[in-house]
Amino acid sequence: METTNEMKKLDRKTLTKSFHRWFWGALTCFSQEHMQTFGYMASMLPILRKLYPKHDDQVKAIHAYTAFFNTNPMLGTVIVGITASMEQARANGKEIDGETINDMRAGLMGPIAGIGDSLIDGTLIPILLGISLGMSTGGSPVGAIFYIIAWVLIAYFGQRFLYFRGYRFGDQAVSFLVGKQGAAVRRAIGTVGSMVVGGVLASWVNVTTSLKLHGADGKVFLNLQAKLDSIFPGLLTVIVTLFCWWLMTKKHVSAIWTMLILVVISLLGVIVGFFNPGLSY
Repeated sequence: METTNEMKKLDRKTLTKSFHRWFWGALTCFSQEHMQTFGYMASMLPILRKLYPKHDDQVKAIHAYTAFFNTNPMLGTVIVGITASMEQARANGKEIDGETINDMRAGLMGPIAGIGDSLIDGTLIPILLGISLGMSTGGSPVGAIFYIIAWVLIAYFGQRFLYFRGYRFGDQAVSFLVGKQGAAVRRAIGTVGSMVVGGVLASWVNVTTSLKLHGADGKVFLNLQAKLDSIFPGLLTVIVTLFCWWLMTKKHVSAIWTMLILVVISLLGVIVGFFNPGLSY
C-alpha cells in the first residue's frame, strides 16, 4: 500500500460513522457461517475509505476483515474501536498486517463474549426486566416504555463510550504490538484465539454412535461407544472435526457444502444404525 510522510488521522466524524454502522448493523446478514463478519466489515468501510484514498488499497485492506467474527455485540464494540486505531497505525506505515489484526480479534472475541453475555444478558437485562415488570402491574404500559427507553439509552451511549475508549486504548496496544515483545504477543494472542475455538468445539460438538452388536442370545456383546470412551473419549468428535477441517482447508469446500455433506453422512448413519437421533414416533 502507498505510504506518505504525512500522518493519517481519523476524525471524529469518520469514527462516529463507523460506530453507527456497528451499532445498527453488527448482526447484519447474520448466519451460522459468518455470524458478525459482515457487520464488522461494514463498520470498517468508513475507516478504510478515509485512510486509503485509492480503491486498490481499500480492497487489500478489507481482506483483513473477511475472517469469522462473533462476540457480544455490546461489549464487542471496544474491539472495533481498537481495530480502527490499529488500522490507522497500519496506514501510517507501522509494522501491522492483516494477520496481526485478525489475531487480535480472535484473541479478544472469546473473553469479551464471556464477559458481555454474563454482564449484559445475565445481569443487566434481567434487572431492567424486573423493574419493568414491577411497573407494569395491572396492565400499565409504563413498564414496557421504561424498558425500551432505558435499554436504548444504555445500549447506545454504553457502546459509544466503549468504541471511543477502544480507539484511544488502541494507541497503547499498537505501541505494545510493534515493540520488542510484539512477535511474542502476536503469537500469544494467536494461541488464545486457537484455544477459544477449541473450547467452543469441545463445548458445542458431541458426536456419538449408537451401534451395538448382539449375540445369538440377543445380548449385547459390543457397545461401540462404550469401547471408544474407554480408549479415546470424544474420538468421533475429533474425527468429524478433522474431516471438516480437511474439507475446508485442503479441499477448499465452503462451510455450507460442508454442512450439507455432514447432513448426508448423518442420514446414512441413521439408516444403517450407526447414529440414533433419539426420535420416537
